[in-house]
Amino acid sequence: YIQSWLKVLKEDKRAIFAAASHAQRAADYIHGLQPKQEEGAAA
Repeated sequence: YIQSWLKVLKEDKRAIFAAASHAQRAADYIHGLQPKQEEGAAA
């Protein structure tokens, strides 16, 4: 697994930033699927 990432990073120095961007978009999407809580219900 790590070996494949090292190969990608050697070929494209900005690949880690693209991967991080995609991961953040995925996390934001999943977070957006969560039901909204009312302010008094949190905690």
